Amino acid sequence: MLNHNSLQEVGKEGLIEDRHNNKLYIGNLDHRVTEYHVIKMFSPFGKICCEEYMWHTHGPKRGEPRGFAFVEFNKREEAERAKENMNGKLAFGRPLVVRFVDEKVFMSTSNALSYAAEVQTAPVAANLLSPPCFPTSRSAKIAAIQNKLKVMEEEDRRENGASRSKVARISS
Repeated sequence: MLNHNSLQEVGKEGLIEDRHNNKLYIGNLDHRVTEYHVIKMFSPFGKICCEEYMWHTHGPKRGEPRGFAFVEFNKREEAERAKENMNGKLAFGRPLVVRFVDEKVFMSTSNALSYAAEVQTAPVAANLLSPPCFPTSRSAKIAAIQNKLKVMEEEDRRENGASRSKVARISS
């Protein structure tokens, strides 16, 4: 029996078992990375029983890669080893994001900045990688974060201003 909300199966003994505990999400893939590259990068860590490379199916980008894939291993240990070794590795100049499909991801701004710093020094993965990543300067990163905060503050002011005007209209 399948519980669609949590993607878990109820086994013969009535115990809930996770269906995808060996399945990894592979994100931030460059458009030049192919299914072959994904399999070649992840096969050294164990037997891959399923690989799903995601493509755009509608619109102007139809037939182009979506920038992520899923790889399922036979054993959890193999998937863990692949995640540990491949998360943050560069593929065609972009750091791979590797995590379990059932893993929750909460990243604060400070974690994102430390992750970006780790990625800058991450070793290059396998023989699939072409031009080196051109890191952005620290001041450019700070400016981008400041601009994003400014935009968020403006959106917040607009939302709060709109809600205050609604309250004023209701109370009068």
